[in-house]
Amino acid sequence: MILSTSVQLAKTYLEKGGVIGLPTETVYGLAGNIWDQEAINKIFAIKERPKNHPLIAHVAHWNQVESIASDIPAMAQQLAERFWPGPLTMILTAKPDVPSAATAGLGTIAVRMPEHPLALKLLSALPFPLVAPSANPFGKISPTSAMHVFSYFKGKIPLTLDGGNCKIGLESTIIGFKDNAVVIYRQGVISKDDILEVLPNTAVYYDIDSQNNYPGSHRSHYAPKTPLIITESLEETLEKYTDQKIGLLSLGTKGENFSTIAEIRYLSKTNDLKEAASNLYAHLHELDSLNLDVIVAELFPTSDLGMVLNDKLIRASSQFV
Repeated sequence: MILSTSVQLAKTYLEKGGVIGLPTETVYGLAGNIWDQEAINKIFAIKERPKNHPLIAHVAHWNQVESIASDIPAMAQQLAERFWPGPLTMILTAKPDVPSAATAGLGTIAVRMPEHPLALKLLSALPFPLVAPSANPFGKISPTSAMHVFSYFKGKIPLTLDGGNCKIGLESTIIGFKDNAVVIYRQGVISKDDILEVLPNTAVYYDIDSQNNYPGSHRSHYAPKTPLIITESLEETLEKYTDQKIGLLSLGTKGENFSTIAEIRYLSKTNDLKEAASNLYAHLHELDSLNLDVIVAELFPTSDLGMVLNDKLIRASSQFV
């Protein structure tokens, strides 16, 4: 696999039906031409992704949205004006010619405009949108650097466009529209309150446990190979594993006084949840590479973003104590 900053090289591979690693502000994607059935099949095969999980389309301008979606609500345009480019994915009615493999046969297409200069430059140079799930084997830790993609898929894809470390480091918020309301299926850094600032007279509600197959809805996700234990009581949990080689994911400076811990990764020494979010997957990757017996993480405070981070931990965990 080539790691490159060349948009022209990435464009060449994509126009020939290839699949590449794509940087975004959230996580890296595994990207291909939305109109190319073979490219879509490659994405599912390389990622080992179930066929009933739809993909997210990535666009650089509104004309690309209109090329793949119809009956677009006015609310969607208002939210796009406020949050695009950025980490908001909207589920819209797919046009009939959008390949059903990209939509999992649901008749809808998830769309977003990434806030990454290389991704936008590439998308602007292409005559088609890209579909891109996260560039990791299904269920594994999401990638937030080009090297994460390299370690997962070397020999399987020809190129990863190297855009550095992801600024946000968490997957996008996913919303849909139902009966003149906004439905939040997966929350990222954009919250219900953020949406209400744009649409103050609109009902906005959560449907996190929806059985709809929105992208990223699988219960087991983001998981390291090393068992991840999440806890509400760090001290008690560490005492149970004194005979184990422990890695700790720490918010603040917790864990500094525990001699039983082999490795600590500080998500944010200042308890900044946005900083913690940007570091979460990268630190999980690091700890997972160190031949530890277990990784321990304490639940985050229950703010909006804290709840999002807790959801990631719970989906990645093997045990909750």
